[in-house]
Amino acid sequence: MIRIVIAEDQQLLLGAFGSLLDLEDDMEVVGKASNGEEAVALVRKLHPDVVIMDIEMPGKSGLEAAEELKDDDCKVIILTTFARSGYFQRALKAGVSGYFLKDSPSEDLANSIRSVMAGRRIYAPELIEDAYNVETNPLTEREREVLELVADGKDTKEIADTLQIKTGTVRNYISVILDKLGVKNRIEAIKQFKEK
Repeated sequence: MIRIVIAEDQQLLLGAFGSLLDLEDDMEVVGKASNGEEAVALVRKLHPDVVIMDIEMPGKSGLEAAEELKDDDCKVIILTTFARSGYFQRALKAGVSGYFLKDSPSEDLANSIRSVMAGRRIYAPELIEDAYNVETNPLTEREREVLELVADGKDTKEIADTLQIKTGTVRNYISVILDKLGVKNRIEAIKQFKEK
């Protein structure tokens, strides 16, 4: 029996995924969490074979939880609506065994869980394509978010408010962005960013 924990902040989806997987003869949902913190706690308490996690959840995200569980004996599968290459790269670094999009056919989920349990890594094909097609961008996902807000004309305080971080942190991000892009000011950074 494959023992599964599901972490999803939308209660309707959490229930639907649980019911769907419980219909499989070889699978049992042993725990449900509504955020990354609860997911980590359940994995450490229940020792499931697999944890299926959304990315954007309140408190600790699915990616943060996956990073925390990297050395645990539980396989992590990300199930999200976000086909962002930055998220995918971070998930790969965290050692996740699978990364699927929520618009995949439902029967694919159970088959993918079985494949992951057999030692395979399964990733959404469109993400793998993107990973090979995207030029290497030196900026992290967060740095790109900051630069997009700069490009939208937001000042340091507005960026800090939008991203819920301190203004000093925003200034640090901008300094790192200028350094990585090899430019002198925000205008040059925006110009280079828009050309990519």
